Amino acid sequence: MRKIGIAEIEDIALGAALLGAGGGGDPYVGKLVAIGAVKECGPVTLLDPEEVPDDALVVPIAMMGAPTVLSEKAIGGAEYQTLYDTVSTFYGKPIYAFMPIEAGGVNSMLPIAAAARLGLPLVDCDGMGRAFPELQMVTFTIGGGSATPMALVDEKGNSCIFRTITNKWTEELARAVTMACGGSVSVSLFSMDGAFMKQYAVKGIVTRSQILGSAIRRVKEASQRTPEEEFLHITEGFRLFKGKICDVLREVRAGFNFGKVLLDGIGDYKGKSAYVEFQNENLTAAVEEEILATTPDLICLVDTETFQPVPTDALKYGKRVMVAGLPCYPLWRTPEGLKLVGPRYFGIDTDYIPLEERCKGGNA
Repeated sequence: MRKIGIAEIEDIALGAALLGAGGGGDPYVGKLVAIGAVKECGPVTLLDPEEVPDDALVVPIAMMGAPTVLSEKAIGGAEYQTLYDTVSTFYGKPIYAFMPIEAGGVNSMLPIAAAARLGLPLVDCDGMGRAFPELQMVTFTIGGGSATPMALVDEKGNSCIFRTITNKWTEELARAVTMACGGSVSVSLFSMDGAFMKQYAVKGIVTRSQILGSAIRRVKEASQRTPEEEFLHITEGFRLFKGKICDVLREVRAGFNFGKVLLDGIGDYKGKSAYVEFQNENLTAAVEEEILATTPDLICLVDTETFQPVPTDALKYGKRVMVAGLPCYPLWRTPEGLKLVGPRYFGIDTDYIPLEERCKGGNA
């Protein structure tokens, strides 16, 4: 158990933006929401999963929709109370704690804001260890957990609760309502007891985000390695490519940011080309048409000078980036995990090959 204040939020937002693999929303927007809540209501208590009673009700809170919409359609504060009231009334018991559903610039921050405003603790775990675009893509689905009852509320006060036959149906129906509400909403889903959370959650994600964020801020202070070597060391990542963005193709469709970023090589990669395709999160990276990484491994674009992560909605012509690959949470590499989030689910015509095997002989 420890407290999360403004300094911790700064580092968590930065580290979670990296783990968001390009998705999860603008870390700046999410950070402002969380900092505003903590300034008004005080710091948030962060619990280790083992500190949560087995029969306690734990509820993930998240934003659903296209992250780019948030720059024009802000998050209020009343949504959290509506979500709390809806879920606690359904279960007939109070919510013990909130938790993030994924890592990402916004969805790592909203649960902090909700916990601060409602005076609840936050649990140091999530359901992905990264970010994925569809709501059924969580470790809880692998464990047989249900996304519903799922509460949904928009900034205007419209709200509803879903009961569906499968988690995929929850995604389909909630996505349609999200689009009707302007492209982004606040949700609570996969409500669970402490025992189930301890068995299937990705533990320590908030702490890992904070450690990564702090290390990225201090990456140029390393004495034994170059900043790039230090970044790859602290993230346990692989360098896939370095280049200048020469084109970005993107569109918002069905509540997702779809797109492709094209890169011209710089430095050791001069004369080569690469691309990264995304659906909210980066899904595949290829150099000279050879795929070097696919989902569920993390594909992250970072600034070549600061090593700050660049989310998909911040990609722009001329920016110089390094494409880095990070190994995913082991459960995603199982047959059950790959069925949910493997490359073929997203229409990518390749089998999943672990990042380490694709990058043999590369930079670790």
